[in-house]
Amino acid sequence: AEDRAHSQVVRGREQAHKRLAVMFTGQGSQRAGMGAQLYERGGPFRAALDEIDAAMQPELGRSIRELMFSQDGALLDETQYTQPALFALEVALFRQWQAWGLRPDVLFGHSIGELSAAHVAGVLSLPDAAKLVCARGRLMQACRRDGAMVSIEASEAEVLAELTESVEIAGLNGPAQTVVSGDEAAVLVFAQRFAERGKRTRRLNVSHAFHSAHMDAMLSEFAELAASCTFHKPKLGLLSLATGKRASATDFVTPEYWVNQLRRAVRFLDGLRTLEAEELHAYLECGPD
Repeated sequence: AEDRAHSQVVRGREQAHKRLAVMFTGQGSQRAGMGAQLYERGGPFRAALDEIDAAMQPELGRSIRELMFSQDGALLDETQYTQPALFALEVALFRQWQAWGLRPDVLFGHSIGELSAAHVAGVLSLPDAAKLVCARGRLMQACRRDGAMVSIEASEAEVLAELTESVEIAGLNGPAQTVVSGDEAAVLVFAQRFAERGKRTRRLNVSHAFHSAHMDAMLSEFAELAASCTFHKPKLGLLSLATGKRASATDFVTPEYWVNQLRRAVRFLDGLRTLEAEELHAYLECGPD
């Protein structure tokens, strides 16, 4: 108060604007009861979730809000409901933040989270986004269930050097964290080779081998559904985790992009490196956690 220096007083200038990236999380972040207490408080979150629920009910035949708020998380862990639920929670939460004045510089999302990012950026209307999200979850659910996914403490180069025909890279989450996906037996043998070298491995609790050839059976039907949607130029900055780069003129706004997005590896690591190169250091995670 007297403008004297003191060891416990920190001096500095307030920044007029800090560049911000918002990341929408992917499958695996869901939990029973997510959003229930925030919904009870009303406000923009409640209004947005009600609107999303109404848009999804014709696609799902049930209320996604009721599934989210149930304390029995068994159904919520089914892919056909997990993906719509995460989209609903993330979009409603983002609408609440927007009402509080949040103005991010760039948005990006991990797998299904990328559809949340695309919708709030204005690429897809709510009816089209709801249709695409629900179809994605439903068609993935119907794919073969004899696969596995394992996170390995290894770089992309280390994993690429030993990939086999039945094992693919599904995600690059860090400099030394790579997720592989494919036929169960082949993936487990592949992971065991790394474990024997002292590398940490963890099998993911998923029902399918996502971002692998196990998804190929759904691609043509999903492409038809995506082609029935109308895509718009984004109103907010977008980063693509299908490429790990800032969105190009054709990213996000074509049916082909969304087919490739669910089939290719999630390049989260590359995306963070892109933003680091732009000296963008502030991140806000939008999801159940």
